[in-house]
Amino acid sequence: MITVTDTAANALRNILERKKLSSVAGLRISVEKGGCAGLQYVMTVTEPQASDLTIPHPSGALFYVAADCVDLLKGCHIDYALSLNDSGFKIRNPNATRSCGCGTSFESAVAAPQTLAEGKPCV
Repeated sequence: MITVTDTAANALRNILERKKLSSVAGLRISVEKGGCAGLQYVMTVTEPQASDLTIPHPSGALFYVAADCVDLLKGCHIDYALSLNDSGFKIRNPNATRSCGCGTSFESAVAAPQTLAEGKPCV
């Protein structure tokens, strides 16, 4: 299960309202090969793909996880931080055996899907 803080849900709702996006748009999270730790998070504000796992927040904000990436992100905690140097959505991943200093890439204890081994992102 993936958890989302109220802070992250409110930040997403503000982004969606400001950009006047559809009611099904949300934050889509996937993983691709790269970054200094081997795998990196990809976050986009968009409508879901048909196979995405939907994570609804009680506030109505919608978060999506690319189907191929669910095992890599299982148990994650999604938050939003607002600071002078590093604002944005943050993922705390219990499957990460190591992370880079900025927290955008990680090495996973869970085997990556074949698509990542081939250099293609989870889709």
